[in-house]
Amino acid sequence: MFQKNRKLKHNRQSSRMLLVGILALTCVVVLVLLRAIQRGKSQVGQESVSSPEKAKKHHRQGAVAQGGEETEAEEPGKGKEESVQAASPEPVEALSQEAIGRLAAGSVIDTSAMTAADIGRLFYSQEIPEEVFSRMDGVSYQENENIIPEDLRYLRLLHVGFDGQTHIGELIVNSRISAEILAIFRELYAKAYPIEKMLLIDEYQADDSLSMADNNSSAFNYRVIAGTDRLSKHSLGMAVDINPKYNPYIRTGEEGETVIEPEGSEAYIDRTADFKYKIDETDLAYQLFTRYGFAWGGDWKTLKDYQHFEKEE
Repeated sequence: MFQKNRKLKHNRQSSRMLLVGILALTCVVVLVLLRAIQRGKSQVGQESVSSPEKAKKHHRQGAVAQGGEETEAEEPGKGKEESVQAASPEPVEALSQEAIGRLAAGSVIDTSAMTAADIGRLFYSQEIPEEVFSRMDGVSYQENENIIPEDLRYLRLLHVGFDGQTHIGELIVNSRISAEILAIFRELYAKAYPIEKMLLIDEYQADDSLSMADNNSSAFNYRVIAGTDRLSKHSLGMAVDINPKYNPYIRTGEEGETVIEPEGSEAYIDRTADFKYKIDETDLAYQLFTRYGFAWGGDWKTLKDYQHFEKEE
């Protein structure tokens, strides 16, 4: 009997010790879990604070777009061009400069996170890349004795569209005026001057009528002057047309009739009327191009070409 009581007492003590051990282990597990939760919250808080800074740094450190070999033109009577300012378009998509360089002309981009220097690097000139010349060969460019591809330059730039947003533009011009054209369009962009489209005329099969009717601003196109057998200044890359639908080409036809190009621009032949996108002596494009020594087709006597700016060789 005594041995049975002693054995029962021993079993009870063992049970108590086991219970105490389980409780101690449970406490340890709970403490470990609580510390892990607190540590996780601390890390999340730190990340939420640093992420905006990292995002800003990412935008500022976007890869630089490909630059050209042309030097920046000096404005007549002034020093170097001032840094261009963004037009503050409606945000579309934030991209690095390297990514922007791969976008097709006409694409809309967001420049709100860019500095003036970043934007300036998106205006550049280079020899015509092979992929660009493949679009031109046999279309806007024809083999001839007057100009070779090496005399021309491919320009990438920005312009503010009629929608108020920043668009990528492209032009082909003569190497002799490429720096001046870049300087002019940098200032036009800085002042939010509206230009609806700026695509190579090859997008219209080098058909000037189609390009003008779509209000596309363009430069090089190896062709003759409409209504004549003489080469246009566009054939040498020495002329630029701006917003042609609102600034038509007007001449007298062979039978004395008035010819207006493009079709659909009849409402804009009265240059005393007040309407948007009209180029006249008070217009910024007129002031900039003439400041750099370009002649304006609106000043001509025998015909009028209000969209047209050209420079002598």
